Amino acid sequence: MLHDETVVSLRKLQQKHIYLDVSADEIGASTAQIQSEATYSNIKKYVLDNFNLKVSSLYISQVKDKQGLDKRDNYNLPKSDSYRQPQCPKEKEEAIIQALKHYRLI
Repeated sequence: MLHDETVVSLRKLQQKHIYLDVSADEIGASTAQIQSEATYSNIKKYVLDNFNLKVSSLYISQVKDKQGLDKRDNYNLPKSDSYRQPQCPKEKEEAIIQALKHYRLI
């Protein structure tokens, strides 16, 4: 009859921690952090909370185009070339621009 035996050596390693107080301004993370929060859903929520307007992702995309901002590729393309796309109303465009400024994208 064969028996397998495993021997494990466990020992506690001493860990040292160093805590630093660094403000986000000192390392420049505040702008990057705010910009990373600039998702389409957060922009929609900001516009709704501050201007009481509902905006679509299409409108946000159109405003970003006008401002020359980068966007991700749209894989939900229309099936025909003769589609009509609604244009963002001026009032909503101004609200989206304010949201983009809030998130420091412009």
